Amino acid sequence: MLEKTYSPKDIEARMAETWEKAEAFKAGRPDRAGAETYCIVIPPPNVTGSLHMGHALNNTLQDVLCRYERMRGKDVLWQPGTDHAGIATQLVVSRQLAEKQIQMRDLGREKFLEKVWEWKAESGGTIVNQLKRLGASCDWSRERFTMDEGLSKAVIKVFVELHKAGLIYRDKRLVNWDPEFQSAISDLEVDSLEVKGNLWHFRYPLKDNPGEYIVVATTRPETMLGDTAVAVHPEDERYRHLIGRTVVLPLVGREIPIVGDTYSDPEKGSGAVKITPAHDFNDFEVGKRHNLELINIFDASAVVNENAPEAYRGLDRFEARKKVVADLEELGLVDKIEPHTHMVPHAQRGGAVVEPWLTEQWYVDAATLARPALEAVRKGETRFVPERFAGDYFRWLENIQPWCISRQLWWGHQIPAWYAEDGEIFVAASEAEAQSLADKHFGRAGVQLTRDPDVLDTWFSSGLWPFSTLGWPDETAELKRFYPTSTLVTGFDIIFFWVARMMMLGLHFMKEKPFSDVVIHGLVRDDKGRKMSKTLGNVVDPLGLIDEFGADALRFALVAQASQGSDVKFARSRVEGYRNFATKLWNAARFTEINECRRVAGFDPAKVETTLAKWIVGETAKAIAETETAIQAYKYNEAAGAAYRFVWNIFCDWFLELAKPVFNGTDEAAKAEVRAATAWTLDQILALLHPFMPFITEELWTVTGEEGPARTNVLALSQWPQLKGLENAEAEAEIGWLVDAISAIRSVRAEMNVAPGAQVPLVLAGVSAKTAERAARHHDLLARLARLSDVSSADTAPKGSVQIVVRGETLALPLAGIVDVSAERTRLGKALKEAEGDIARCDGKLNNANFMARAAEDVIDEQREKRAEAAERRERIETAIGRLAELG
Repeated sequence: MLEKTYSPKDIEARMAETWEKAEAFKAGRPDRAGAETYCIVIPPPNVTGSLHMGHALNNTLQDVLCRYERMRGKDVLWQPGTDHAGIATQLVVSRQLAEKQIQMRDLGREKFLEKVWEWKAESGGTIVNQLKRLGASCDWSRERFTMDEGLSKAVIKVFVELHKAGLIYRDKRLVNWDPEFQSAISDLEVDSLEVKGNLWHFRYPLKDNPGEYIVVATTRPETMLGDTAVAVHPEDERYRHLIGRTVVLPLVGREIPIVGDTYSDPEKGSGAVKITPAHDFNDFEVGKRHNLELINIFDASAVVNENAPEAYRGLDRFEARKKVVADLEELGLVDKIEPHTHMVPHAQRGGAVVEPWLTEQWYVDAATLARPALEAVRKGETRFVPERFAGDYFRWLENIQPWCISRQLWWGHQIPAWYAEDGEIFVAASEAEAQSLADKHFGRAGVQLTRDPDVLDTWFSSGLWPFSTLGWPDETAELKRFYPTSTLVTGFDIIFFWVARMMMLGLHFMKEKPFSDVVIHGLVRDDKGRKMSKTLGNVVDPLGLIDEFGADALRFALVAQASQGSDVKFARSRVEGYRNFATKLWNAARFTEINECRRVAGFDPAKVETTLAKWIVGETAKAIAETETAIQAYKYNEAAGAAYRFVWNIFCDWFLELAKPVFNGTDEAAKAEVRAATAWTLDQILALLHPFMPFITEELWTVTGEEGPARTNVLALSQWPQLKGLENAEAEAEIGWLVDAISAIRSVRAEMNVAPGAQVPLVLAGVSAKTAERAARHHDLLARLARLSDVSSADTAPKGSVQIVVRGETLALPLAGIVDVSAERTRLGKALKEAEGDIARCDGKLNNANFMARAAEDVIDEQREKRAEAAERRERIETAIGRLAELG
């Protein structure tokens, strides 16, 4: 017997234990040995992480697919795991040590790594347990970690083989450098923050005419110490005559050329830009085009080094900035200083200002690896959903730069490269193999070697995730069975960092695409469309919502808004609303239990005889088909919407209401059949909702299975409903007409402000004999549910009545004398003015070019939504005014 009140807290842990005992999520179950496979690899969350709303959305979407495919009988592997998160983890552990007055460098590498592994053993499983609370149906027995022995073996093999093929090499290039963390970092680990600074305009004197100057504009005066050119646009009339001439760099005395390059924008600053190839990514490219010298003026801590004049050596970059400006002012070479707001790159971890820095690092020849990855998507071997994201993928890969894969950290996969004393490099899978190569190269034994201290970029190991987690480089049974995987579900922000790299490395090493479909979702934003951030104070804790409303409500709230590729505007009220939906389902199940609706062995939905049973069987089949079509097209919101409408509107609001007279009636055969059909429909509903709301559906499946024929499986392993051919046109015409008629009458009552308790007459105006018969058959239901005093027939609608068209035929409600026409006209006129005023206010903003240029996107969206709501309101009011006119 079901408890009176739905309590998710009492259900969730119990259902998780049920699934674990049944090994419901285990891939390679004996009973599915010959089944078609379906595989998803989880985007591995950082081992340092805690569940946030982005994780909740991403993993719920994956879980919907995995639970659905599992119910379709497939052998499903949802591969879980976590990422070692080099910088994040090293930062967490080093800060913990610092709190104990222990410095990482004092410990040494080996001891520090022991501390990291200790931390991982104690705290590294936090997010995994949180994912389980969300209901993620991963095969947790196969959980992997990017620093596992097997995955580390794969990383080493890939590095060695790519190096052997000439696709990994060392080079001196600009990188994003974190001067506090003392490491190169990826673009994804850089946040560009708006900073109020200055734009300094400096005069650079021409060599052949020191009285003549060219004015350059810069936001970083300190880098002028490393300038090796000035660039102007080749078609800029102001400077065209200066191209090819030379200026003398102030404070330094170095002679540098004026070059013509389209990088210089005549509309920005002075139109002339200083070029510092060693300290700016754009300048680096200009430097390559014009064969300019690269002068690195900073050390690893962003302190001015020996390549700058002695007066500036040893100064921090920001101190150097002040001194450079002061010295140029003293020389009269500051033309002007303007306040200037611009974006400045900051390290995501730690917050240091990132320095473009010239340093020797390890690189992957990404352009070569990108070619097959581009071709696979162009040929349709891998497709993006929505398709527009393929454009981003193409744009990034067609313009791809060498991939810097080395990081100056201790935590991570140490690069398998050893250096001889003369700098010769030996790349090998082990130190012994490197030693053998070195001894052979030098022709003597015992060559002294030093291993490269750097580790690999985290994205390098996660790029192998689809095949390394399946056991590669060993030829495992799992690799053979589940690679290539089926679907990847991920955010648009890591298409380049992760998706593209998995494509490149998967195609290179496995000779086959890593996945067929890449399903892209948006961000979870707040209800105003703003990105969630601690600064705005709008961060929502998904675990708090699970505690309050249950995991099922949170999951459904996310899925119901997950329109393909679009951001989710998240509101707490939606979770509360879907908790109410779960409560509605619970109460409906209790209602069926109270009314003795038990499952019947051998029940065949195709053989029911009562119209009501035929109708609900047909509506169930329709809902299953609609939901299934949407899931297969990755239209999550449409799938959730179809399931919700069927359960709440069709089953709870209409079917159970229409079934009450049968349950309370004396026709025992009809009662038995409708009871059996009700129990059968509830079973289909539990299966339908299970991918979205697994906990409550599994609980109801368990409890309702205590009576009637024994369940053969937990719901998670039960069959997805196969209901093709069960729709019944005659039953739909009959019951559908009744539902539409009652709905239309209720709508008119609301529009005309008819008192809820007032009963009104209904006239069937010139309807067909079939419709008249339907109305007679369902007279009591019509009268009770539409609050009618009488149902009669006439050739035409009586005077003073509101006419409604239901399925092509006219029903009339004689409301003259029931509705105060004058008062209603006044009320509706006032409401119409309010609606039109709201529309005008919104139009005033949306048609204002200044507002559209300055307002944030979420503010504009809010105005559009307000206008749409007001327009809909106006339409309803105008319909009601039209109906009033019919009353005279």
